[in-house]
Amino acid sequence: MARRRNREWHTGPGASAVRPPSPRPRLIALVIWVSFLLIHTTVVAQEERGTGAVVVVPITGTIDLGLAPFLTRVLAEAEADGVAAVLLEIDTPGGRLDAVLQMRDAVLGSPVRTIAFVDRTAFSAGALIAIAAGEIYMPPGAAMGAATPVDGGTGETASEKTVSAVRTTFKATAEARGRDPLVAEAMVDPDVVIEGLVERGELLTLTTGEAVRWGYADGVVDNRAELLVDAGLAAAPVVEVGPSLAERVVRFVTDPVVASLLLILALLLIVGDFFVEGFGVAGMGGVLLFGIFFWGHLLTGLAGWEDVALVGLGIVLIAVEIFVVPGFGVPGVLGLAAIGGGLFLAMLGREIQTPDGIMRAGLTVVASLVAVVIGIGLMLALLPRTRKLSGLILQPAGEVTAPRREPAAWGWLRLFGDVAVQPRPG
Repeated sequence: MARRRNREWHTGPGASAVRPPSPRPRLIALVIWVSFLLIHTTVVAQEERGTGAVVVVPITGTIDLGLAPFLTRVLAEAEADGVAAVLLEIDTPGGRLDAVLQMRDAVLGSPVRTIAFVDRTAFSAGALIAIAAGEIYMPPGAAMGAATPVDGGTGETASEKTVSAVRTTFKATAEARGRDPLVAEAMVDPDVVIEGLVERGELLTLTTGEAVRWGYADGVVDNRAELLVDAGLAAAPVVEVGPSLAERVVRFVTDPVVASLLLILALLLIVGDFFVEGFGVAGMGGVLLFGIFFWGHLLTGLAGWEDVALVGLGIVLIAVEIFVVPGFGVPGVLGLAAIGGGLFLAMLGREIQTPDGIMRAGLTVVASLVAVVIGIGLMLALLPRTRKLSGLILQPAGEVTAPRREPAAWGWLRLFGDVAVQPRPG
């Protein structure tokens, strides 16, 4: 026993066993090895994107909120790494106005050389991103323009206020890049007339040849390889990037249908937690879903911390209604209004508002609250009540005789039929 270096130890009288090797050295070695791999991977990635590299960013399909933080991140990393250029490969029919305004600001504000390659189409929002780039290349047969904002619900042209704001944004972007601003305005407003290019009542969409003639294309190339040669970047290493896992999750969370489901489940879980004693798994799950909802909308620039505070205030008011004030009165109504208002503002964003965006946010919140009310009604009808729910239900005054319970119906009969409870004198 005195010799601690002995590799045998006693577990009982006359019994001995070989001391197992300590796991600490292996654990330390594993941590060092993983750390080395992470550092090595980071250094390699930085070297690949280092000075002289061309970073390729795909902007394809419908532009949604998840693309804005992705492009912003890539441009910031490109500036930090000192890359030669960022190549935006665009092929899109357009997308959300609030998202493209964030992307336009990121491209215009970046000191990195930016090149747009309009691969086939850059309509609507895609045209604004292309114009924001420092250089534009197009292949034969490509098209760019048709940028009048429309209401996604009806397909009608947006309000005059929205059209004017978008037209001014296109004009300012073209001026910032030294291009004819009237051409950019004609992509948005059909009332703009340009002799030899577009008549009144026509919305401008530039072909490749027209874009070259009017200064909206710096070259005609068939593919990326030809573009790099023409731009003097043929010898530069090419690094293709894509959205990170977090950015893909943000795109998923900010989808209107997914956002509505998150709100419904979060509210139902939190309310359902009042049917059990204590704050349990359901309540924590609801808070987690609320956190995911606001995390996604905060990253995309839609929500602000004031929206989070408003929803938090609503939850506090409802808690006051349940635990302090008997019945359902002013605190409960104000709490629901605060939650609904906070969620509506979180989905609306801070950029130019369109009727489509307002309608989308409003319908999502209203549908979510209606579904929650229905869910609460079902829980009140089917689940047993706890002491935490007594604050929502006014109790009769005076002495009440103990009822004698008979077997009660369940399911649909319990919801819509008579409950078999007959009060009788004790």
